[in-house]
Amino acid sequence: MRQRTFLFIALLIFFSGLARTEVVAQQQVGNDTLRVMDYEHPKEYVIADVTVSGIEFIQKEVLVSLSGLKKGNTITLPGDEVTDVLKKFWSQGLFSDAMISATQIRNDSVWIDIYLTERSRMSRLNITGIGKSETQDIMEKINLKRGQQVTADIMDNTSRIIREHFIEKGFLNAEVKINLKDDTIRVNMVQMDILVDKKDRVKIDEIHFNGVSAFKTMVLRRKMKDTKKVNINIFKASKLVSESFKEDKKNLVAFYNENGYRDAKVLSDSVAFVEGTDNRLNLYINMEEGNRYHFGDVTWIGNTKYPSELLDAVLGIEKGDIFDQTVLDERLFIDEDAVNGVYLDHGYLFFSLTPVEVSVEDDTIDFEMRIYEGEIALINNVIISGNDRTNEHVVRRELRTLPGDKFSKAELIRTIRELANLGHFDPEQIEPNPIPNQADGTVDIEYKLVERATDQLEVSGGYGGGMLVATVGIRFSNFAASRIFNPKAWRPVPSGDGQTFSVRAQTNGRVYQSYNFSFVEPWFGGKKPNSFSVSGYYSKMNRNPYSFYYGGSKDDIKDEYYSVIGASIGLGRRLTWPDDFFTLYNAISYQRYKVKDYPGLFIVDNGHFNNFSFTTTLGRSSQDQMIYPRRGSNISMSLQITPPYSLFNPGRDYINIEDDEKYKWVEYHRWMFKADWFHALLGDLVLMARIQYGYLGHHNNDIGPSPFEGFDLGGDGLSGYNLYGRETIAQRGYPNRSLTPVDANGNKSGNVYTKYTLELRYPVSLNPSATIFVLGFLEGGNAWYSIDQFNPFQAKRAAGVGVRAFLPMFGLLGIDWGWGFDSYPGHPGISGSQFHFTMGQQF
Repeated sequence: MRQRTFLFIALLIFFSGLARTEVVAQQQVGNDTLRVMDYEHPKEYVIADVTVSGIEFIQKEVLVSLSGLKKGNTITLPGDEVTDVLKKFWSQGLFSDAMISATQIRNDSVWIDIYLTERSRMSRLNITGIGKSETQDIMEKINLKRGQQVTADIMDNTSRIIREHFIEKGFLNAEVKINLKDDTIRVNMVQMDILVDKKDRVKIDEIHFNGVSAFKTMVLRRKMKDTKKVNINIFKASKLVSESFKEDKKNLVAFYNENGYRDAKVLSDSVAFVEGTDNRLNLYINMEEGNRYHFGDVTWIGNTKYPSELLDAVLGIEKGDIFDQTVLDERLFIDEDAVNGVYLDHGYLFFSLTPVEVSVEDDTIDFEMRIYEGEIALINNVIISGNDRTNEHVVRRELRTLPGDKFSKAELIRTIRELANLGHFDPEQIEPNPIPNQADGTVDIEYKLVERATDQLEVSGGYGGGMLVATVGIRFSNFAASRIFNPKAWRPVPSGDGQTFSVRAQTNGRVYQSYNFSFVEPWFGGKKPNSFSVSGYYSKMNRNPYSFYYGGSKDDIKDEYYSVIGASIGLGRRLTWPDDFFTLYNAISYQRYKVKDYPGLFIVDNGHFNNFSFTTTLGRSSQDQMIYPRRGSNISMSLQITPPYSLFNPGRDYINIEDDEKYKWVEYHRWMFKADWFHALLGDLVLMARIQYGYLGHHNNDIGPSPFEGFDLGGDGLSGYNLYGRETIAQRGYPNRSLTPVDANGNKSGNVYTKYTLELRYPVSLNPSATIFVLGFLEGGNAWYSIDQFNPFQAKRAAGVGVRAFLPMFGLLGIDWGWGFDSYPGHPGISGSQFHFTMGQQF
């Protein structure tokens, strides 16, 4: 009774405003009564225990740790420590109520309980007012999970994310309402309903420019890439997005700067809805153009190695040219032929150049180009890193930057190209890192490389000639023949020396079979870039009387076939004139053909024929990389020639003798020209142009064209099988071999061809594990029986789109759709739609 009276008096004093006491602990728990704590006389207690109550989902041990209250520590009651603990819990935003109680006080010990009420958790989320696909997009963005606590911040953030999502699409008036309903089944759970009202898309009715006179409004509107007025452009919607509009304002200023208005700026912008609408607005942009400036005098200061006239010529900017800061920076520092390249290409690594405006009068800006030339830097160490599989000597023999040489920016760039074209490293990740040491006038160069898989496995099936052909092949592009007798090197095969070894087999079972192998050593002898190659092959095609070409049944297969066995050996070397991009390759090859009762394939049906030839190829390759080149070219011109056997026996009648005697030793001269050019139009968008010509000539008019080594034109360049003795040329938009002419005897025989290609390429992925790019193409080509019929303008035209994927294990895979605009032999109408597919072979 006494204790209750004391408590009543204490509460009365507190509420009367005269209180000097405050209850900081819950004063009664169950039937236990605790004494009031006097703020004027706080007391220090030892924490006997800390408990947490009211919590269902969060681990209580975590909350005790978060509170900072530990058993055995001291706490002053009343005091700020309790307030600080409560602030910690409130700051988490996870609780709707928090209270700290002293459940028991005994002598100098206190038992503390932390009572927390968790905020409600979400049991279900419903989004209404929008379509299924939009709902999926929103769900991914807001990322709300079932069981997640629902706080005011989460609701505000969810609403903001949804509105921003639709504002980016031009729905500026979009509204979002979020309602919470108690879950009647589960305790402390709520259902969240989100109602989205996109309203109409807000479009830009007109863009008004104020303060402009130098350019037409139409020109300025085109410089705004993402902020467009309503028009008939179906590829770019009219909408106003804040971030895009900021970029477009920068584009406007940049356009002015590029045209000499270096002081141009956007003063302000505003929008106003078109009267009577809530989905059309006018955009107002206020600009200050300023004066248009021109380049004045350019004076070079500090140049002792190169005369000012030379530097002026390299700069390429004349007095009176429109001022453009971007052009100035590019010509001084960025372009491959920039002014700094004059010095960096000749060892002046410590060179520096500072352009200074010394005079701005009226509309003319005079510059002083202040140069510090420094001393020539010599290369000290060349460090190779990242070549985990490729032996270091393979990398070092491609270097153009060697210890003791003068530093050269051009040679550094050339080294990057050579390393990229090895094919063993990811060209996108080759990082040269010059490490200058100005104290001793030297520089170390580190080449950071990333290996990529280059070996290719081909397991494929192809359809051609009315049959299904299975192919199994493997290609090792970093082979090491010198280590084949080292058991430890077989992991799974000896590798690291940059050699190429491949084997391939194709078969249809009884009808067709083919086998070939090849080996290439790019540095024969190890001291100079002289290549050595050797290859061999065997192929046999049984005549297939039950195919759709001939009719018949499977039981009618006869001993009628065509076969070829051959081998070649070649040597190539890198030239130094006209420049060191040129190569010369010479090869000797021999093939023996056997044809038995096989009409229609060649101009001969029976016989044994020999083909001994010499081939020389002059080439120049400056493309920057193999898989996805962006710049450079690849040009080759070759001549394959046999001895003129008939000229050694001029009195023989070659017109009336049998074919097996006439062509026993085939004779011809075969000319080929191929050229590819690559040019980066914008970023990774690349234009590829290609021209090809081929001509198979003969030594003796009485013999005429050779039955072998002609051209088949049309289709995807594949017949489903390899056919030695004839070169297959791809021509998209037309069926396989469809553009090959027919001779007087009804045999397909192309002895002249031409082909032109334009491709626009853009990469989807440049990842070394899967390089993928899409392309659009224009293509034209044709083939003729004789050079007299040749007309380079009589091309069969086609256009289409395609995709390429380079997978290290399989090589280049491709699929194209082409539309042929012209007819072809035996087909009076246009070729029309054609699909082309290939595996393991480049187009």
